[in-house]
Amino acid sequence: MSSPEPKTQSTLAIYFRLLTYVRPYVGLFILSIVGFLIFASTQPMLAYILKYFVDGLANPEASLFPGNPYLGKLQLLETVPLMIVLIAAWQGVGSFLGNFFLARVSLGLVHDLRVVLFNKLLELPNRFFDKNNSGHLISRITFNVTMVTGAATDAIKVVIREGMTVIFLFCTLVWMNWKLTLVMLAILPVIGMMVNSTSRKFRKQSKKIQVSMGDVTHVASETIHGYRVVRSFGGEHYEKVRFEQASLSNTEKQLAMTKTGAVYTPMLQLVTYSAMAVVMFLVLYLRGDASPGDLVAYITMAGLLPKPIRQLSEVSSTIQKGVAGAESIFEQLDEPVEVDQGVIEHERLAGRIEVRNLSFQYPDSDKKVLNDISFIVEPGQMVALVGRSGSGKSTLAGLIPRFYQHEQGQILLDGVRVQDFTLRNLRRQIALVTQQVTLFNDTVTNNIAYGDLAGAPTDAVLHAAREAYADEFIVKMPQGYETLVGENGVLLSGGQRQRIAIARALLKDAPLLILDEATSALDTESERHIQAALDHVVKNRTTLVIAHRLSTIEKADLILVMDDGQIVERGTHVELLAKNGYYARLHAKEFEEGDPVAPTHVTDAY
Repeated sequence: MSSPEPKTQSTLAIYFRLLTYVRPYVGLFILSIVGFLIFASTQPMLAYILKYFVDGLANPEASLFPGNPYLGKLQLLETVPLMIVLIAAWQGVGSFLGNFFLARVSLGLVHDLRVVLFNKLLELPNRFFDKNNSGHLISRITFNVTMVTGAATDAIKVVIREGMTVIFLFCTLVWMNWKLTLVMLAILPVIGMMVNSTSRKFRKQSKKIQVSMGDVTHVASETIHGYRVVRSFGGEHYEKVRFEQASLSNTEKQLAMTKTGAVYTPMLQLVTYSAMAVVMFLVLYLRGDASPGDLVAYITMAGLLPKPIRQLSEVSSTIQKGVAGAESIFEQLDEPVEVDQGVIEHERLAGRIEVRNLSFQYPDSDKKVLNDISFIVEPGQMVALVGRSGSGKSTLAGLIPRFYQHEQGQILLDGVRVQDFTLRNLRRQIALVTQQVTLFNDTVTNNIAYGDLAGAPTDAVLHAAREAYADEFIVKMPQGYETLVGENGVLLSGGQRQRIAIARALLKDAPLLILDEATSALDTESERHIQAALDHVVKNRTTLVIAHRLSTIEKADLILVMDDGQIVERGTHVELLAKNGYYARLHAKEFEEGDPVAPTHVTDAY
């Protein structure tokens, strides 16, 4: 299920790239850093106050600043409690600035990443969606971006706040007694090696968690979308096992990462407290002429160091999760978008299609799907493509709106190569109706007037629905045209969904109409209605029909019979029957298997 692992980038490179998305929030980011600096600075202040407190136990009325003409009257008894309150208030200001403004930055960052990731999906070529399943793509927008949230909020907060706390405490310790502090420096290389080694392990495990989470989403998504097939064919047990295995795999990978952190943190704590023990021994052994207050303040500050160091070590897993999530996001953002080098735009084409020596094969495939295809369709004509499944009919239809890029041969519309049109302008000239209808969980009106058609006049929507013979069942729905159709039109029958899709194409009123087995899901009555509608609709536009039922294309101006990626016969229905060749055999076989227009009951009741 998983895709091949991309080339790994360095953590630093990914983080620097992630920071480019922080630029719009740089002012807020600086405010949050100032807040955390304020917070971190209060830690040694509070510890150092203990010096005055301990020294004041012997003489509470002693001066805080003896010998100072201005502050000499300040007694320890009054000043120490007041300073603690002031430092606590100052710490609160720093905490608010840091937490609030960093949250603003991080939430804005996550929103921007989600939007840019989703927008990128709309620009990617078809082959990207062929290679990546929807579950992993959805997981990338939700789960992976959430991991980046962790790196952008909790992780950065801990790194800045606890990191600066360590620096302030360490600098104060150096100022108080640099010789003792040098002893603590001896553990830094050991901590560095432990952090580096564990970070690499965290990142590898995070990537595996991402992939396994994508598998969970994928299985759930497939089962939800295909629940009718699951229930019809008794697939409940199979899907339960499949989901349980995907979820168990994710659980095991999550547990492996937790185990790494559970082992790593106590080891780091042991190293840190070992250094602390040595320092305490030296303090007691070499106390010199230092006052009890100095020693208590020094030991207290040294004792405050392990906690922020431990928190910094624990945040490594969160950072590596965020880096792994950001890496997968940037991997998608780096995907090349659809090729669109065209510059030509036409208000409306006449609809002449000319295909010259067209050959095509899908990426990563050696077999040609189309081989030296040539034909001409004049404006207003209907051309039908028939043949066995896999003969290349749908591929040919997909190359006209450039869902795939062909390299051999040419497709010309009104004498202009399709590559020379801008993609948006080219696709505005084409209305497409496929066998697999896509409807959105919205009203009937919004499903017909979708995209560029949004806001179309109500009369135009009603007219298109009537032409597609959809109006007759729409008006019977609870809210008529304002009825919600459910996810992918689940509340409608196959025939009803197909008629709404045809109404959408008719509302577009494009000069080129492509019907890819568009009537295959219709019952006999619906198909008869659609055929009646198409008889006058096709008069004003060029129509390319991919047909399974040959009875639906008997009136076509030209029928192209395809087999194994080649055109093996061409002509009108009558001409091809007279040839008694491939088409005639297909026609005879269709009627041997039964009347193609025999009733096929599909319930059209809402």
